[in-house]
Amino acid sequence: MAVTTTDLEGSLPLIAKGKVRDIYSVDDSTLLFVATDRISAYDVIMKNGVKDKGKLLTQISRFWFSILSDICANHFISTDISTLYEPALKYKDQLEGRSMVVRKCQILPIEAIVRGYLTGSAWKEYKREGTVHGIKVREGMKESEAFDVPIYTPSTKAELGEHDQNIHPSEAVKIIGEEYAKKVEELALKLYIKAKEYAETKGIIIADTKFEFGVDESGNVVLVDEVLTPDSSRFWRADTYEIGKSQDSYDKQFLRNWLTSHDLAYKEGVEMPVDITEMTRAKYIEAYEQLTGQKWSS
Repeated sequence: MAVTTTDLEGSLPLIAKGKVRDIYSVDDSTLLFVATDRISAYDVIMKNGVKDKGKLLTQISRFWFSILSDICANHFISTDISTLYEPALKYKDQLEGRSMVVRKCQILPIEAIVRGYLTGSAWKEYKREGTVHGIKVREGMKESEAFDVPIYTPSTKAELGEHDQNIHPSEAVKIIGEEYAKKVEELALKLYIKAKEYAETKGIIIADTKFEFGVDESGNVVLVDEVLTPDSSRFWRADTYEIGKSQDSYDKQFLRNWLTSHDLAYKEGVEMPVDITEMTRAKYIEAYEQLTGQKWSS
């Protein structure tokens, strides 16, 4: 059964509810991130969830936090919920496998998107303007073609129910300041390149991804939220990759395609049929197993 909401009945205070995560305060310096089985597409949360999705996201994020820790500090502390405030442990059925204890940080209000390939909203803009987030790129590119070098294309970080807006990197400077904007761009590109190179050894192309960053108590920029999951990234099968068309994907592009084909994109209250939830779950499991080399066991 999919877990689409959590309720710890006051044992830990709920401080935020995102598209996927419920965030609780543990103490003055620590938060509990609980990844539910909610799924969103086109910035809209579906009415029903995908079983085990939150657990898969949590385990994939933990995997990447470890691999990328030499490039950038992160907020991850543990997935061991036994360290939590005692009364919360009676809600183990809601928390186990889908929770991360993390350091509290001041969140920088932009999405740090890195694109290695021309796809999605970038492809749409390129066909109209010859640009990506206002950045001029090589002429004559085809859908799903790799950029000469990965490009940093930030977006605004919208409130729940609102839509993120693609912005030029210069706009990010106005939002978070030159020092943080420069550091975020540098880290995002380094993180993407290392992850992309690793994933290629596992038969996966990371077409693009979204990072989020915060600032810790010492003023350091740290990697926060989830990282390089099928929710925040486009994962393509390397063995079927072909320039000039959309790609076979491990991520929720499958759900986006279904919504688009049924004229349901951006519409509220959509309930996915069982076959769509099961096939989406299978994609997430496939991504987990391919990347980590571990067999999934829920």
